[in-house]
Amino acid sequence: MAFDSNNTIDNAEISKIGLAQRGSLKFLEQALREYWNLGQNNVLCWSINNKGISVLMVPHYFLAQFSSSLENIATKDRLDALNGRFVRELIAGKRQMDGLEFAGTAKRFEIEPTQIDLPVPIGKDQLVLQAVESMVRRYSISYVSKRAVLLFDIVDFSLFSPFEQTSQLSSLSYSLNAAFSKMLAHNINIDFARTTTGDGFYIWNRNLDAMADTHLFQFMLMVMANNAVAQSKAMRRTVPTIRTGFHVGSHYEFYQAQGVNPTMFSYIVGEVTIELARIVESAASGQIYIGDFTTSMPTSSRESAFLIEVDSGRFVERARKHLASLKGVELSGEGIESIHCFLTGETSVVGGESIHRFKITDKHGLSRNAYNLRVNIQMTQGRPILLGSNTLSNAADRVTGGTMRTSREK
Repeated sequence: MAFDSNNTIDNAEISKIGLAQRGSLKFLEQALREYWNLGQNNVLCWSINNKGISVLMVPHYFLAQFSSSLENIATKDRLDALNGRFVRELIAGKRQMDGLEFAGTAKRFEIEPTQIDLPVPIGKDQLVLQAVESMVRRYSISYVSKRAVLLFDIVDFSLFSPFEQTSQLSSLSYSLNAAFSKMLAHNINIDFARTTTGDGFYIWNRNLDAMADTHLFQFMLMVMANNAVAQSKAMRRTVPTIRTGFHVGSHYEFYQAQGVNPTMFSYIVGEVTIELARIVESAASGQIYIGDFTTSMPTSSRESAFLIEVDSGRFVERARKHLASLKGVELSGEGIESIHCFLTGETSVVGGESIHRFKITDKHGLSRNAYNLRVNIQMTQGRPILLGSNTLSNAADRVTGGTMRTSREK
């Protein structure tokens, strides 16, 4: 039995659940799989009762009727707008409802509840409730309003032979796994997920805690550093040259059918993946582009820290203060001494730093702002590892945006 979601319950916690309850959970998963019917239906929400649980099952196209409201597009139908907002909040949060709220939701959308009787009632054991919540998400679509996502794209992938493509994807996959292992060894909390784009990967942190975006940023640097080391030792074209994007935005998360079951790995699609694809498409070889976003960051790593809203420039400025935690991580037998990263721009005569924000116009004529990142990793021995590029791509050069000042000038 395995549960995979943002509310992941691991094997150690599952072992704490009694055998009778585990039997009920297994029975419940079989029932949900039947109602799910290869992805024809999705679970909207659920509620416990004396006999087991009740669920609201809806057709896979149910959300489509609220597409305008879900995408914050103005609609003249006030009821449609209210229902759309309600649905988005529902699929963005906890799916368990109390009896009254569940009944109200069923009445609101005129859905007949589906009762699933279990051998042993669920009760109020928090581990069991968490397991049910995690399980339900595999048979539904979820919405995340704000999350950091990476895109690693292999340059000129289509020009390589099938064997070289396989080797390059394997090499990039190894860099991901190696970075993950090194960060865990240094007690940096990241639970990364990936989905392939064919010539690269979208990467995100399953964790949604206050430091999740910062840890994903650190993960990006470690992956690129591993890739750079591999490139320096590679023979022929077995290690990829990559271009990279980091952005924060909204997305939907779902599980595709694999045979008769949903996969154990989720897929994401939404504003953040679309923007990343368009940004990275315009990037040059080795480039690291940071999207134009706002996100929340803690004022420090202490539990008592409070969250503040930051833009892309402030995010990088604050994230690099946490890079000291990567000191000592080994790359090819050498330890990291320090990491310095910065958004490119100009240095003023008074010593302040000006960050250049540029505009990228894609092949569809659509534009968005982005920033260019440079990274200098000092090793305990030998030459430093330099990542990123100072030269913007042609697509970025065509239209330039404004500049912003960092807090160094204050």
